[in-house]
Amino acid sequence: MAKTIVVKQVGSPIRRPEIQRKTLIGLGLNKMHRTRELEDTPSVRGMINKIPHLVEIVEEKG
Repeated sequence: MAKTIVVKQVGSPIRRPEIQRKTLIGLGLNKMHRTRELEDTPSVRGMINKIPHLVEIVEEKG
């Protein structure tokens, strides 16, 4: 079983640079307070580290 993390969007993409909006969409988030369960890979962690002010890690599984 692969490790997964639950990511929640806590910040709005309004008035943010386009690259940050696209990173949110890449994570599968686009509206406030939505959550996604994603595989815990270096690429996903890198995307989260690019926008720590917009998302938070709720839970780590596995």
